[in-house]
Amino acid sequence: MPALRHAAVLVALACLSAPAAWAADAPAGLVAVYGDLVHTMAGPPIEKGVVVIENGRITLVGSALDIPVPPAAQVVRGRVVTPGLIDAHSCVGLTGYLNQEQDQDQLDKGEPIQPELRAIDSYNPRERLVEWVRGFGITTLHTGHAPGALVSGQTMVVKTVGETVDDAAVVPAAMVAVTLGDDARPGDDKKSPGTRSKAVAMLRNELVKTQDYLRKLELADAEKRPDRDLRREVFADVLRGKLPLLVTVNRATDIDAALRVAAEFGIRIVLDSAAEAYLVADRIKAAGVPVIVHPSMRRGGNGETENISFETAATLRAKGIPVALQSGYEGYVPKTRVALFEAAIAAANGLTTEQALATITTDAATILGVADRIGALKPGMDGDVAVFDGDPFEYTTHCTAVVIDGRVVSEEPR
Repeated sequence: MPALRHAAVLVALACLSAPAAWAADAPAGLVAVYGDLVHTMAGPPIEKGVVVIENGRITLVGSALDIPVPPAAQVVRGRVVTPGLIDAHSCVGLTGYLNQEQDQDQLDKGEPIQPELRAIDSYNPRERLVEWVRGFGITTLHTGHAPGALVSGQTMVVKTVGETVDDAAVVPAAMVAVTLGDDARPGDDKKSPGTRSKAVAMLRNELVKTQDYLRKLELADAEKRPDRDLRREVFADVLRGKLPLLVTVNRATDIDAALRVAAEFGIRIVLDSAAEAYLVADRIKAAGVPVIVHPSMRRGGNGETENISFETAATLRAKGIPVALQSGYEGYVPKTRVALFEAAIAAANGLTTEQALATITTDAATILGVADRIGALKPGMDGDVAVFDGDPFEYTTHCTAVVIDGRVVSEEPR
């Protein structure tokens, strides 16, 4: 199956040059999405079901035999209907498909620690990769600064439509991207961090400095309070519990280090990639930390990912650890994978269909803190729906329609 999926990816890449199916400016009205099978992710799948969306929100979900739909509704039909899919970690919109200097804003290596860099200031909603992944049913991205520096910047949650970043933004500041391990090293022996110990020490030092900064902010004498500091403000939100650290790690030793830092400072973290997470699954479970597992099809076999496994998502889920899947950062063109394909591989390696769908719908939404809006088909949720002409995890299946906030933004099969 991986080889077949890879072939499907290659075929799909040809679509990058196709005209964008852009209908984000169309008004949200009344839409009825019919499916032979509707995966609501809020209960059992519904045969011959319908999802009714009005003014951008889902109003009714159930059997098509029981729910009358007004004749004025825009109708979309398909074999299988799912919630709009969520890519739990990406760099799309900061990284672009041209792979040229002008569309590569995902990583600034000028300094090892730059939490003040905001994804919202770099995200390009018109980037062709955004349109491309949307064509596979991806309606929401958790995107931002890439792994590759000790603290590379902030991430955000966006819908895959919008003329401006403000149109697209769901959560303007979601997490702070941190990398521990070999990828945190700058590749220059004269620059820090040169070792794992130094990287963790530098991160701890920033948090200690921020604790002191917060104490000084409470001084009665206003003249003794510190000047505004963008870096300290971000780390202050981390210490206050407003922003979690998204910690990209792969070695079990680095996972342990991340858990120690989280416990020491009482902060929230989300583990990212985590190739060797199955070796320390009990400790991750005890810490109550969720994991956004590495892309199933990422290049492995050497370095920190030599122990990568297709079964990691299934292993962690069996332990009761919250798990989501991602496209991740791809350094080579086309600069991204597709989260749908990653979930398909996980479904072939230990997860059931519903469990695999959850990693890119409900479970992803929960980890990202947006489960009140997206990830499931039920009344009150955003009108985000993906429609397929067969099993979404079958390589011959096409995504035939995408609805975001009650707007049909694509009906071009992909």
